[in-house]
Amino acid sequence: MFIDTHVHLNADQYDEDLQQVIERALEAKVEKMVVVGFDRKTIERAMKLAADYEFIYAVIGWHPVDAIDCTPEDLEWIEQLATHPKVVGIGETGLDYYWDKSPKEVQQELFRKQIHLAQKLKLPIIIHNREATGDVVKILHEENAASVGGVMHCFSGSVETARECIDMNFMISLGGPVTFKNARMPKEVAKEIPLEYLMIETDAPYLAPHPYRGKRNEPSYVPLVAEEIARQKELSIDEVAQATTSNAIKFFNLDE
Repeated sequence: MFIDTHVHLNADQYDEDLQQVIERALEAKVEKMVVVGFDRKTIERAMKLAADYEFIYAVIGWHPVDAIDCTPEDLEWIEQLATHPKVVGIGETGLDYYWDKSPKEVQQELFRKQIHLAQKLKLPIIIHNREATGDVVKILHEENAASVGGVMHCFSGSVETARECIDMNFMISLGGPVTFKNARMPKEVAKEIPLEYLMIETDAPYLAPHPYRGKRNEPSYVPLVAEEIARQKELSIDEVAQATTSNAIKFFNLDE
């Protein structure tokens, strides 16, 4: 059994065939999925999916790229929704210095506010980090994010950064890029970081693993991520599946 710990089944890319995508995931033994909402539209869809399917859970928050659009009312709304028993985390939040829609200081302020919200609700934080590792880690330290912990989603940093995040009570989640031939750092992380700190995800519809790179991703591909971790660790895929599933159930407090 596998758990896709970060997927966007609430994305427009699945409007035509969502049910078939879910069925393919179940056939591939991906038996639980955590759907992440990061703005008004995707949060509403994530909540509906969690209500409609017993094996789907929601994480809700506001994406750093769109930080400039987030109002105090939006954060209040997220706080109210997050009391629902199937909401298992706050995010994805963090910093994204690749896109320049939202100024860095606006992103950082919203990031801190969502850490505080997670602490208030006693929920883990799901971190989006693109080209902002230094500031992400610095803010996590400054805001005592270790008090609730979280997930470094689709982690692409170094083994050293992974260990620093683990020391702050964070899990390391690997996605499709670990399967790319030129992905040196994700492969090193897969090899060096102990299984007890690893989870797997797709980030679908984005970042499809090899051999589907460049195509629409979907949760049925998450076993390919587990396969690559197994290859790097010289373990069986069953061992990786069992460990990452157990980690996700325990971390997100999912129903067995």
